Amino acid sequence: MTGSLVTLLLVVVTALILRWRRPAWYWMTFGVTLAALRVAVRYASVMDACGLTVPPARWRLSLARMTNRPVPESRAPRILRLRPTRTGLVLRIKLRPGQDAFDVASATDRLRHSFGMYGVTSRELRSGIVELRMTGYDVLRRVQMPAETGPAPMRIPVALREDGSVHYRDYRAVPHGLTLGATESGKSVYQRNLVAGLAAHDVALVGIDCKQGVELFPLARRFSALADNPDTALELLEALVRHMEDVYQLIRSAQRITVDVPDADIAADIWDLPADIRPTPVVVLVDEVAELALFATKDEEKRRDRIVTALVRLAQLGRAAGIFLEICGQRFGSELGKGITMLRAQLTGRTAHRVNDESSANMAFGDIAPDAVLAAIQIPTDVPGIAVSGDSTGGWTRIRAPHTSLRQAVNICNRHADRTPDVPALAAFRPAVAPLASATAPLTKAAPTTA
Repeated sequence: MTGSLVTLLLVVVTALILRWRRPAWYWMTFGVTLAALRVAVRYASVMDACGLTVPPARWRLSLARMTNRPVPESRAPRILRLRPTRTGLVLRIKLRPGQDAFDVASATDRLRHSFGMYGVTSRELRSGIVELRMTGYDVLRRVQMPAETGPAPMRIPVALREDGSVHYRDYRAVPHGLTLGATESGKSVYQRNLVAGLAAHDVALVGIDCKQGVELFPLARRFSALADNPDTALELLEALVRHMEDVYQLIRSAQRITVDVPDADIAADIWDLPADIRPTPVVVLVDEVAELALFATKDEEKRRDRIVTALVRLAQLGRAAGIFLEICGQRFGSELGKGITMLRAQLTGRTAHRVNDESSANMAFGDIAPDAVLAAIQIPTDVPGIAVSGDSTGGWTRIRAPHTSLRQAVNICNRHADRTPDVPALAAFRPAVAPLASATAPLTKAAPTTA
């Protein structure tokens, strides 16, 4: 008897320590079983308390009266599947006639409290089928990306969502994106994760870093072109516009629109071209867009107008030519001058880290997801990296990228330096880098000797 009590005490102490220090381990060992039992036992009563039940059908009431039986109870949505995950539970339910997915979405906070979970989100899979994703702990407190993320061409896993799923930056689905964030909000870490993810893909990286290159130039071995000042940025962007026009001429010449060619073989963008002549896709990263839009003299104003015009042209026409924009900045609004709001309208993907004022959040989400504005301004200062991500569909979610140091990003770029393509139109902007040191070279901390 004493041995059983000691064993039980050790198990309880172990569970408490894991829950405090390693919530992910606690969830996989103890939490998932307890949570599944809690959901199964409480399901009917919780749904009734949350107003997610419907009265019994009339024929059941009539049958009960005819047979002198008790009145049937209200019916809750039917459980189709309860699946555990590494961060929580996925509950798929079928709604009863008369219920709506909005009813479930509006009750997620009450469901979270009733089931004893950390968070609950809902989404409608199809008519009458709703999926509840429940997290057992704060997955954004210590981000741990799954070992297998299933990346696809131009689809990069960059962060973890609050429901435990992986957040992807899919350039084929969302060609252009805008990332906002105040100083020390985690915007640079998000950008490093993006570059590190793209480094292993067959893509040309083009960087514009007007902070004298302190963010992007350490990653230069994986970049096909870099600019560290507005003058060079203007020349680079205009070279990209010319490259885009050449790609369209290539697509025109390869279309072969005749009566003998099926419609499926007619090319409309680079992805329809044969692999042997397909141009390399280009991702353009602008580290601080305000530095390209600000001006103090008439000459700088003319340069600024040409830069914004080139960016707008790339945003409007670049997708089919395989050119994708990733615009970053601390603030992005009409005060940056004419053409900026036109550029913003082309940036479908929106990501906002902590911002200093509500108007900055409105610049990101006011025109696509007003509900996300409040979530963006409530991001605390003590958790850098937390962001709100949304797109033109109106949906949004909280995400956090895993911490990636500049040294780690540099190592990844150096490892994939052989994948850096030579784009003839951008050859003049290719960064000059020294060859990598041999892996067998001895490393020493001793100071060099002098003669």
